[in-house]
Amino acid sequence: MAPAAAATNGLRFDCGRLCLDLLATAEPPDRLDGARRLRAWLAGAGVVPPGTPLDAVDGAWLARFQAARELLARVVHAELDGDGRVAGPDLERVNALAATAPPAPVAARGADGRLVRRLAGAPDCGALLGQVARDAVDLLTDPVARGQLRRCEGENCPLIYLDTSRGRRRRWCSSEVCGNRERVARHRRRASEPLPVGDKA
Repeated sequence: MAPAAAATNGLRFDCGRLCLDLLATAEPPDRLDGARRLRAWLAGAGVVPPGTPLDAVDGAWLARFQAARELLARVVHAELDGDGRVAGPDLERVNALAATAPPAPVAARGADGRLVRRLAGAPDCGALLGQVARDAVDLLTDPVARGQLRRCEGENCPLIYLDTSRGRRRRWCSSEVCGNRERVARHRRRASEPLPVGDKA
């Protein structure tokens, strides 16, 4: 599902995969710091269709998504490190989450008479977690996609993203965020360098 925007309320949706966008919410400070933020993430990441009521999202949902995020972070980092040593219990947990059927979409008439996507029933926490876990399984079992996993080269940036750029030369999670920071830092370093003797400012 396509994200609604690249960034909303400090949330990031530019890592290239749903599961990686969930990992990005752990970037200090924790972006999933309450049920309201989780609702914003679910809508922004496209986990649910626009306008889906998310009144059921509460602290229990938040705790389950945070636990799934930690689990997926361990698995993705293990694969990215190339040691191929994802702990068996972690893999079993990911598979168990992924085995839960995702919410069924249906076509319905919108207020303007056009067809829009809705969920067949009320959103269920386990089903939505299953959707994120299935994305992780798809990512990690696809050799091409797995080979595109990158760590951001931005200073102190912990994000992992999918590099689909031409030539696979993307260095940052976002050119506008970490890329811009690096360019500003490089400019400042150059500006602070002493001029060679005989040169004038």
